[in-house]
Amino acid sequence: MQVAGRKVAVVGMGGAFPACKDLNEFDHKLFTNQSLVRQWDLAVQYEKQIRSTVSGYITEAEMGLEAVWAPITEKYPETYIDTLGRIPDANLSTADMGSIWAMLGAQEATQMAGWSKAEIESEQTGVVVGSGGAGNQILRVAWHYFFQMGKKARIAGAHTVDRSMSYREAANISCLLKTKGVCESITSACATGLGNIGHAYRLIKFGLQDRAIAGGVEGTALETFIGFDGMMILSKGFSPAESSRPFDMHRNGFVCSFGAGIVALEEYEMAKARGANIIGVINEYFNNSDGDGDMFYPSFAGQQRLWKGLLPDKGLRPDVVKMHGTSTPVGDSVELLSVVDALGDEGYHMAAPKSQFGHMLGGAGSVELITALLMLKNQQVLPCLNSETLNPELEGFQKNANWSGPDKPLAAYRHLVPQKAFAKEINRVACLNYGFGGTNSAMLVSRDI
Repeated sequence: MQVAGRKVAVVGMGGAFPACKDLNEFDHKLFTNQSLVRQWDLAVQYEKQIRSTVSGYITEAEMGLEAVWAPITEKYPETYIDTLGRIPDANLSTADMGSIWAMLGAQEATQMAGWSKAEIESEQTGVVVGSGGAGNQILRVAWHYFFQMGKKARIAGAHTVDRSMSYREAANISCLLKTKGVCESITSACATGLGNIGHAYRLIKFGLQDRAIAGGVEGTALETFIGFDGMMILSKGFSPAESSRPFDMHRNGFVCSFGAGIVALEEYEMAKARGANIIGVINEYFNNSDGDGDMFYPSFAGQQRLWKGLLPDKGLRPDVVKMHGTSTPVGDSVELLSVVDALGDEGYHMAAPKSQFGHMLGGAGSVELITALLMLKNQQVLPCLNSETLNPELEGFQKNANWSGPDKPLAAYRHLVPQKAFAKEINRVACLNYGFGGTNSAMLVSRDI
């Protein structure tokens, strides 16, 4: 049961963002309609083996890190050096790249929150951070040298387990900051980032924690990229900046990208009492499953139920809907029509941040929640880049006899999908994220007014 009167505020945020040195540069580039997607030189090396070579990736150097290669194996990052001195060597030794981003994001978020050392190390401060998969870059080398090369298990060092375990990001944050509350991860495919923040919100709302460090991560790894390329669902045939094109009728797949988004959450009255800068207030979080037995195909009925759970009070409407918007042919159209079904076709706009930086998988929901908070701060709607032409014809599924959703083509809702950022009064933003297996997550955040 929720504890009466408890609200949840966002008081800090940080992370790792493609082609950006920090959150401020990320903010600037987004609202000046820039794309952060680039040709990935590492993918180009394997161009004859893969279809797509573009990504919103992040290098070690861009994060102020330097890999220390293991002397007995080839191109295996045994550990990292933090050239800016932010993280102790002992903590770096147990972390893969994504975990380092998570620790840096947690440092930034807690500093922005203004939490004291005692507050951070309290039993009332939890950590809920996850990623979309295991530490693939670490595991690939370890298994290759054991199974293919016949080397001893110790060849990959003593940290293969802790650098690749499923909850490595949360564990590394907790060990770095010495938190004493909840420490756990939720992995739910591309809904991971928002799902972890939603769980942390509930921990505070239900009175189990007073503060939480929460978010999602997807560390740069060609191994992850290859898996999706093998499914033939990555964007191909466009320039890097034009590759991510949610809702455009010529879209042919998503851009596989990487990043991290970490937020600091706090019980609202506590934050208010100490004079914290409240970036946003979480009004509601709801998640569900499609329940139709399909691993991949999006469910209009599942998304209808998601909206009903997010907005039980029909008077609380968003001014902007931060779309999942991956650029997949069916996913985009089902999502757009489910939003129209829930909200009508006037009074709000749709923003698609993946059009600017691609799909960050486990990090998508948390980084995109940060973009929603930036929209509240800047009072501007982010664009859907490259959404040049929306389909003027009905989608195939709209022609089915059992279709109960909107009966107009996507082009009829062109006015809801801006191609450039623009100023608008924004009091509330709804955030949507979905994942394989039919998992759906939605969060409503608002200005503190």
